[in-house]
Amino acid sequence: MKNKALILGANYYIGLSTIRCLGVHGINVVAVDYSKDGTYGFHSKYCSETLVGPHYKKNPEGLVHFLIDYAKKQDKPPVLIPCADPYVEFIDKYLIKLKEYFLIPQTKQGLYTEVMNKETLHSLASKHGILVPETVRINEENFIDKVEKIIKYPCLVKPVDSPSFVSKFRKKMFKVYNRDELEKSIKLATDEGLEVIIQRIIPGFDDHMHTFDAYLDQQGKVTHWVTCQKLRQYPINFGASVYTKQKYIPEIEKIGTKFLEDIGYKGFAEIEFKKDADTGKFYLIEINVRITNLNSLLFKTGINIPYITYMDLIGEPLESKGITHDTNLVFWYAFEDLLAVRKYIKTGQLTFGKVLKSYFQPKAYAIWDLKDPKPAFQFGRKIVGRVFNKVLKR
Repeated sequence: MKNKALILGANYYIGLSTIRCLGVHGINVVAVDYSKDGTYGFHSKYCSETLVGPHYKKNPEGLVHFLIDYAKKQDKPPVLIPCADPYVEFIDKYLIKLKEYFLIPQTKQGLYTEVMNKETLHSLASKHGILVPETVRINEENFIDKVEKIIKYPCLVKPVDSPSFVSKFRKKMFKVYNRDELEKSIKLATDEGLEVIIQRIIPGFDDHMHTFDAYLDQQGKVTHWVTCQKLRQYPINFGASVYTKQKYIPEIEKIGTKFLEDIGYKGFAEIEFKKDADTGKFYLIEINVRITNLNSLLFKTGINIPYITYMDLIGEPLESKGITHDTNLVFWYAFEDLLAVRKYIKTGQLTFGKVLKSYFQPKAYAIWDLKDPKPAFQFGRKIVGRVFNKVLKR
């Protein structure tokens, strides 16, 4: 196969799993990042090339020129796959220019950003009849009164632009229990120039979180999909997947397919739903529009999203497939799961026995791969170095 695949972002396990999913099929994989420091994906045996380019935020124009200069030297246009939210935002901003030189699934500029942005996503979902958590905006008149009458405490102060919020606060949102905390949290965000909304917390433990992971071809039709159930997250309750099992859930497959096709989406998307513990209804929480944390799990179930993307874009689409049974497979990011388990037990949300019992299932690991072990060793060195630096600062 002459088309190369350029992976944007190799300093996290999402990029690493994407590199592996393509490399096992003999594709020339080019990993791109803004630094070699801690970029353990560069050490995968499946990387044909590793490139250090300009930073996506500090010098986006420079990154555009860097990528285009590389693409111009190739015999065929490379497939461009982002593996972190900031890279998706970068591609969306320069989509028209980049599509002249790269194969990219999305054709509508602005759609990536529209579904990543919490406010525009919820408006879009409501328009299409999808349930979303009750929301109050801080520019509404008497918004705090509305929060206390409609949403009630505790509630969530959520960013409109998640990547920027996470970059600043190292968490996805603020959970507040009273008016004072609400006002302080809003001020913290707005002082940083970040827009926020206030949402009701849908009742239910973390295992009420579910995902619909799907690929839509260039005709805008879902061709491949998997549904999953989160078991644990980090940070706990409002974080990213660290222990998640594949579970067939027909209802969210139906909801997710119709919504993504109706909005004209193309490429990969992961919709996160939460099942209301009181009503049993599914609420759309957010959509990830880059390769997901669960990519290694999807691969083990037989849905190789990066390869599906690649083959679709070079004009050789794979046969459609959905996982309509429970495989008993789980995704495990051991490092953060162990941190999460400590918190779950400490807060009384889980028992040690229940956690221990959950581990007796076949696993898809976030970083470890017996056939490609070097990235895991590099990750280990990174963690040891981080701990050592903390000790020295004390």
